Amino acid sequence: MPDFLPYETLTVAAASLAAIGMVTAAALRGWQGWLALKLRELDRRPALGPESAADVHPAARIELADLKERVRQLEAIAAGVDL
Repeated sequence: MPDFLPYETLTVAAASLAAIGMVTAAALRGWQGWLALKLRELDRRPALGPESAADVHPAARIELADLKERVRQLEAIAAGVDL
């Protein structure tokens, strides 16, 4: 005689499916909340325009200058100029 009767197997399967559905619904709700939070953060952030260039973090300016120097060096190498 089997350990599980057919109706017990059906009950376990239905309960498992319901649990998976609840976990999925909770995860979807959390994902939608996270997306809404990120949208609110983007809406609150001021648009970066030419007038707000002075507000840029100094580390970002240094990094940008470094990148420009690297590009200049690569262009010189490509042109065959010895630095």
